[in-house]
Amino acid sequence: MYEKKAVISNDKDWVMIWLYAVIAVIGLICIFSVEHKADDDFLKSMIAFKKNYSKQFFYLIACFVLATFILLMDSKFFTATPNLLYVLGVLLMVSTFVVGKTVNGSRSWIPLGFMNLQPVETCKIFTSLALAKYLSRPETDFTKTKSQLLASGICFLPIIFSLLQNETGLALVYFTFLLPMYREGFPPVYLVLGASLGVLLVVSLLFPTLQLVIALTIIALIFFYFLRRKIKRDKGILIVIFLCWSLSTCFVGLAVPFIFKHVFQKYQADRIFSLVGRDNPFIEHDSTTSLVSTTAKLNKGDNENYNVKQSKIAIGSGGVFGKGFMKGTQTQGDFVPEQHTDFIFTSLGESFGFVGCTILMLLYLGLLLRIVFIAERQRSTFSRVYAYSVAAIIFFHVAINICMTIGLAPVIGITLPLMSYGGSSLFTFTILIFILIRLDADRQMVLR
Repeated sequence: MYEKKAVISNDKDWVMIWLYAVIAVIGLICIFSVEHKADDDFLKSMIAFKKNYSKQFFYLIACFVLATFILLMDSKFFTATPNLLYVLGVLLMVSTFVVGKTVNGSRSWIPLGFMNLQPVETCKIFTSLALAKYLSRPETDFTKTKSQLLASGICFLPIIFSLLQNETGLALVYFTFLLPMYREGFPPVYLVLGASLGVLLVVSLLFPTLQLVIALTIIALIFFYFLRRKIKRDKGILIVIFLCWSLSTCFVGLAVPFIFKHVFQKYQADRIFSLVGRDNPFIEHDSTTSLVSTTAKLNKGDNENYNVKQSKIAIGSGGVFGKGFMKGTQTQGDFVPEQHTDFIFTSLGESFGFVGCTILMLLYLGLLLRIVFIAERQRSTFSRVYAYSVAAIIFFHVAINICMTIGLAPVIGITLPLMSYGGSSLFTFTILIFILIRLDADRQMVLR
């Protein structure tokens, strides 16, 4: 019997493919605009594989080949291997402590010669597949606490290794897996609790710890006063008030200082507090240290804010329509640090202005909406969970990266998907997106 072979054009979501291609090409153009100089030999620099834009160009070609390979694969491969791939990803993260390379204070890179592999980045793929595999099992009852804890363990285990590698920013990405879990029935009370602790963390940036503890105590007493009659009938209300007060005060008084002293690196904590105009209160300084710190700030121009200040100057100078391709004074003059990676958005803002930034944002919005649309048309729980995982990861990266460049979020080393320079980042998002496209092509099947 004649059996039809796999053809790329059949049932593939070409809207997703074109959105991917357009954003990736825009990223390559932006990297080229910040690094190429008028007196550079274009052909020589491209062949030499020494310029970042030439490396990104070849990475992009490799990604197109990889994407084609993924589209020709059997989708059942992705349902058969998630557990093995997840273990491989964790082992790669562990291996960085032995063979890892330190870059910008983070020992999270494995040198491969032609590029550096960052396992904490690629492990997002394996975690997405492993979570989808676990939640799609017939025996998984996600209404039970045991299943919820196991799913949370799958998602949050990489966070431990990421923190040990001083990759705090990428560790935060793994919290986005709460979205697909919520879609599959994760109790909202946990999300409310997490959001409440997040609000407390932000408030802790604005006010001293002692003032917050006093304020929380006053709030608890106010609740006790107005609910005193109900408390007489139901002692459970008093227990809830006491538990909320205890959890809040312990979080503010113990957890927050621990986070800023031992989880965030000093420069990261300093950048976070600089957003609200405060010095880091959790670092002790003697008089000599304070004098040296003050002198350093005067000499370096307040280093914690330097990246963001230059970024905002570059984006603001672009105006409505931008200064034009390769005509940006800030980006061409290398005033913005890491402008080809974490701050690639500044290149777009200065060269193409508000219009260019708006077009890119609409492309990302279109990509996210398309992923959600694809997720909701799946018959398979596996494909749906995986799709929401991809959407959550991309949304977090886009939102935090752009907020970083305009001063609304601390600089924590989050790349802009498909735009920022880097083989690990580009390959990771390419694989994430094209596995989803491949699974969607078989959406009529029930994959587990």
